[in-house]
Amino acid sequence: MPKSSTKSSNLSLSEFTPYKEKKGEEYMNDKQKEHFRGLLLKWKTELMEEVDRTMSHMKDEAANFPDPADRASQEEEFSLELRTRDRERKLIKKIDNTMELLETDDYGYCETCGVEIGIRRLEARPTATQCVDCKTLDEIKEKQVTG
Repeated sequence: MPKSSTKSSNLSLSEFTPYKEKKGEEYMNDKQKEHFRGLLLKWKTELMEEVDRTMSHMKDEAANFPDPADRASQEEEFSLELRTRDRERKLIKKIDNTMELLETDDYGYCETCGVEIGIRRLEARPTATQCVDCKTLDEIKEKQVTG
């Protein structure tokens, strides 16, 4: 398995420079939007590179092993990689939706109650669409429904 496939898709997000807010600065001003746009684009680029690495790895490593155990191991490895890429594909779509929110000036505000989500929460999860309180309530409701 390639080294990169063991890397968490959030790893690169810890390597960014946090936004330094200035006193009295307006929330989601142009500098903040540019900060998050760059963060989202970098994240998407890294995810796309991961897809390319997986495709080349699967082409290079594809073999028809005579031993059924070897063949099963390879199929399991490929299956795991494909599931991971599928989750990342969904994340890329979420990043694209978030980029649209940035363009329409809706980014950074809770879709449920309309309050500011906050710079630090958005840096932790750039695709967040809810404030901490609304997300917590949703998770509590989900636990009650699913048990």
